[in-house]
Amino acid sequence: MNLGIYIVPIFLLVVFLMAFLNKTAAFDDFIDGAKDGILAVKSISGNLVGMIVATRVFLASGIVETLTSLIAPFLSFVGIDAHVLPLMILRPLSGSAALSFTNELLQIHGADSLIGRLTSVMLASSDTTIYIVTIYLAAIGIRNMRYALKLGFFIDVISFLLAAFFVNMFFM
Repeated sequence: MNLGIYIVPIFLLVVFLMAFLNKTAAFDDFIDGAKDGILAVKSISGNLVGMIVATRVFLASGIVETLTSLIAPFLSFVGIDAHVLPLMILRPLSGSAALSFTNELLQIHGADSLIGRLTSVMLASSDTTIYIVTIYLAAIGIRNMRYALKLGFFIDVISFLLAAFFVNMFFM
């Protein structure tokens, strides 16, 4: 018996039952929440569109390939295969581009290869810094994102280096 299919209906039933027992206007609260949600979407839509356009321009410009050729010697010194560098550049910018690139590497090299394991761990241990900073800070009205971006990129670099260290330690 699969209990997972009953979780959402039971949750909704409990919510409606609690609203009825507490004599609250659940539907009115729902409408107020929906209005607040629409206002939040309206307030972040400009930042979201700007971020998407900037990411697409960055990817189409060829900068990723240029950075890969420049940084590859340093990466080999640290123990990171140069094939993984585009993922390290794409991940802070776009989750879907990073996932697509990871899928491509997994198809080429295999999931059990060192590159496959490294890309999987790097993808899982990092996040889309630009998206998080742009959307979440804009949603609460913060316009000066300089320090959050620096910290986010620093954490991404640390997560990439630690991913490479642990993958090399456990799988080499």
